[in-house]
Amino acid sequence: MTPSEADPIKTQEPRRWVADGWTAQVIKNEDDDGWAVAMTPDGQTEPALVGPWTMGRDKKNPKPLDGPAFSTLVKTASEFVRRHEQQLHASLHQSITVTAKGQRVTVSLDIVPDDENPTATLSAHNEGGDLLARQRVAPSFKLNRSSAVAWADGGFARPKP
Repeated sequence: MTPSEADPIKTQEPRRWVADGWTAQVIKNEDDDGWAVAMTPDGQTEPALVGPWTMGRDKKNPKPLDGPAFSTLVKTASEFVRRHEQQLHASLHQSITVTAKGQRVTVSLDIVPDDENPTATLSAHNEGGDLLARQRVAPSFKLNRSSAVAWADGGFARPKP
């Protein structure tokens, strides 16, 4: 391990802090006379979060970044990224349990995003977790209670697009 890997470079300037996997950059707010702070994760080119930043005492320049403010910004930006990832995961992996033909069936829709060729798989499992059926469907397939029941009641035939 090189010294730079063991001890990552930290920057602590009034308008730019780099530490803990994040860069905080105080920037001029394009929409008004105020300031904003952009939080960018290491290795990314676009900020994950941009929010308002406090004016300094002179009411012209931004308040300098400091340790407690940076820690709060890292926590806020990390939580924002985590919520976004959870929301994305939930939209790509949906599941609903229904009763069809007298049995409880869990129907799942798993979408694999891809710019050129996204795919989706619809699957059904019984209460014991045994696979009952699996079908490829369009990534635009809408999984809801009625579509799940219709698929199960129809013998798990390929759903119409």
